[in-house]
Amino acid sequence: MRGHDIIVVGASAGGVEALAQVASGLPADLPASLFVVHHFPPHSTSVLPSILNRAGPVPAAHAVDGESIQPGRIYVAPPNCHLLLRDSHVHLTRGPRENGHRPAVDPLFRTAALAYGRRVVGVVLTGTLDDGTAGLQSVKLRGGTAVVQDPADAMYAGMPTSAIENVSVDYVVPLAQIAPLLTRLAQELVDETGDTPVSSEMEKESEFAELDLSVIEHEPHPGEPSTFGCPECGGVLWELREGELIRFRCRVGHAYSADTLIAEQSEALEAALWTALRALEEKANLAQRLSDRSRHRGSMAVAQRFSRQVADARENARVIRQVLLSGLTEEPSSSTGELVSLEGISHAGGRPPADG
Repeated sequence: MRGHDIIVVGASAGGVEALAQVASGLPADLPASLFVVHHFPPHSTSVLPSILNRAGPVPAAHAVDGESIQPGRIYVAPPNCHLLLRDSHVHLTRGPRENGHRPAVDPLFRTAALAYGRRVVGVVLTGTLDDGTAGLQSVKLRGGTAVVQDPADAMYAGMPTSAIENVSVDYVVPLAQIAPLLTRLAQELVDETGDTPVSSEMEKESEFAELDLSVIEHEPHPGEPSTFGCPECGGVLWELREGELIRFRCRVGHAYSADTLIAEQSEALEAALWTALRALEEKANLAQRLSDRSRHRGSMAVAQRFSRQVADARENARVIRQVLLSGLTEEPSSSTGELVSLEGISHAGGRPPADG
């Protein structure tokens, strides 16, 4: 019998310090392998393995595609690659982003649960929003153990709070207690008989992270089609439910939790408003030039028509500028959860909005 020898850890904002503290408390002879995902910008340079090597005795390095899994090592996901686990080896992929990230926590947790079942310990540390929640749910569904940093102890409480609210977590502990807990769990024997069967949905979602074309093009998509579009590619999002947890995934594999989808929609809305503001300013400037030119030629009626377009464009631009400066695209405007209304914008020439 083996112990809990597969430990997967996810962190985001504030995670470097948290991971270093965990590494500092681990013994050199830890009978387990650690796999770490920390959110980094895709084209950044990660020095996290060097930080973890200075912090504690367990050697850390960026994972290499296809390398074998060895106990007493820390495997760190490199920037812009998902870190996935297979039977006895690791796999790196440039698959679709999940929750807006690559690497993301959920694919690591999900593939670990798929390959190793009860032997897995999933750990969610400090971070914003909720990456890791769905992955931790997969760990629990396969009989693994869920550990979450106490939100009151976390630099950013979003990820730990989401995990606690949506997953039947086994341990909620301060950061200082996580390393001793993992050391103890790694030494506890695990009865692997009677593992919970792997669901077809979990298998398909794991294959999405690898851009498996046979799944993307031919297999029935997990979940039910929703009325929402993918913020990244524009495709239809399918709604997935695991207990009370609601998630979304598009045909090519981009995945979002409900909270992350709202955040991504807010980002897309802000970008659209900046584009609209730029177009209105340009329209006002052009219409002003045409008005001046018509007035200079003595065409007063034409000049007045262009002047009205100038006024309309500048008023619309003023409304959009006010929305952007007030930050109302980032938060619901009322308890109903509806985003701010732009009904004050006029439509020159009587043209309706694009959506009718």
